Amino acid sequence: MRMLNFAKRNFKELIRDPLSLIFEIALPVFLLFIFQQFKIPNEIFKLENFTPGIIVFGFSFITLFTATLLAKDRDSSLLIRLGTSPMKPSDFILGYIVSLLPIILIQDTLFFLAAILLGLKFTVHILLAICVSLVISILYIAFGLLIGSLVSEKASGGVGSIIVQLVCFTSGMYFPRESIGKVFSVICDCLPFESSLVIIKSVLNNSYENISLQNILVFSLYTVAVIVLTVVIFQKRMISDNK
Repeated sequence: MRMLNFAKRNFKELIRDPLSLIFEIALPVFLLFIFQQFKIPNEIFKLENFTPGIIVFGFSFITLFTATLLAKDRDSSLLIRLGTSPMKPSDFILGYIVSLLPIILIQDTLFFLAAILLGLKFTVHILLAICVSLVISILYIAFGLLIGSLVSEKASGGVGSIIVQLVCFTSGMYFPRESIGKVFSVICDCLPFESSLVIIKSVLNNSYENISLQNILVFSLYTVAVIVLTVVIFQKRMISDNK
């Protein structure tokens, strides 16, 4: 119950800054629209392939948003005051994650509505892709929480933008990694962003055979590792901030 109350508080804080919410939804939708106008003769930019890329790109802004929220709470000493409550570090982390899921649901729904207006055929696989994307988004929220636990509010935007750049260049949303070289391909294999895109894209296109065991393992290992690391660092930060 305490975790849910904390999640409600976080959600209220998030919607108090509607300009940021509008920006993180409007920019990906704009990119989706503008690239369709270019009519680029490449499979990557077909709606059924590029829309999942836009979703993952939107997740990178969720990372920025989350990092700023947590860093702001730390800088304002809110977490120091809450540290006297019976809540555990894991409760705080879950509270942040739960508060962001409704926003991600709205974000993904609007992305798909925009894609449908542009010509994407509506199928039940869109609903499945939205459900899967909610699970995928947990990794990006965790990245934001990790960044917010490590740096101040002023630095969170700059550090969080690293995730945005990594998504753009290593997820495969703009160009196939094979066109860059073997070294870059290995880097993509070691990072979870391409795996995130492959999973959502495969569910949307009902091509589950394209999801490899490596995709699942990379995404799962990163998600668990980042969440565990975040909980540990968050707990240490709360202790140090209380001194």
